[in-house]
Amino acid sequence: MKVILINGSPHEKGCTYTALCEVAKTLNGEGVETEFFWLGRQPLVGCSSCGACASAGKCTLDDKVNEFTALAESCDGFVFGSPVHMGGMSGSMKGFMDRVFYSVRRRADNPFALKPAAAVVSARRAGTTSALDDLYKYLLYSQMLVPGSRYWAMVHGNEPEEVLRDEEGLQTMRVLGRNLAWLLKLKEAGAQAGVPLPEREEKRISTNFIR
Repeated sequence: MKVILINGSPHEKGCTYTALCEVAKTLNGEGVETEFFWLGRQPLVGCSSCGACASAGKCTLDDKVNEFTALAESCDGFVFGSPVHMGGMSGSMKGFMDRVFYSVRRRADNPFALKPAAAVVSARRAGTTSALDDLYKYLLYSQMLVPGSRYWAMVHGNEPEEVLRDEEGLQTMRVLGRNLAWLLKLKEAGAQAGVPLPEREEKRISTNFIR
């Protein structure tokens, strides 16, 4: 089993990375392989709603988004991490999430559907719960299996050293990691026992409120 951890911070080894490391360390202890995916420092543009991904099955802009979705096909679980910027996720993370999940939504082999996933955020002080809410909307929209922890998945600190002193935040990351590993093992055991995946409705119903 393999989990990919996405770092949506412009700082490769900053506070978000520190939180993700605590989750990864716990997953490794549970026998789950991990890999980090950093969005980098270059801004990622948002979705232009061109609609071309409906037929292409991927975004027409060939950057980190398509690199990630190609990796996602071989992964069993995900942890999406972002710093809090102005009360929400980082700008690049927002563009990344919009384009990743929008570009694969019509694919029969959607690489995210029914896979376990979690989200974590880091902040100096506030904005964590609103950023988490936004991140989890993508996971739930894509029918992903979302584990909880004993608190909302957030850490606090302005520097990685401060995050390492956030004992409650680090414990929350560890509990999240164990719960994610447990969910992965449950899914694997179900497949081995012959439990089928939920029946898929092929035709998507889309309605508008204005007639």
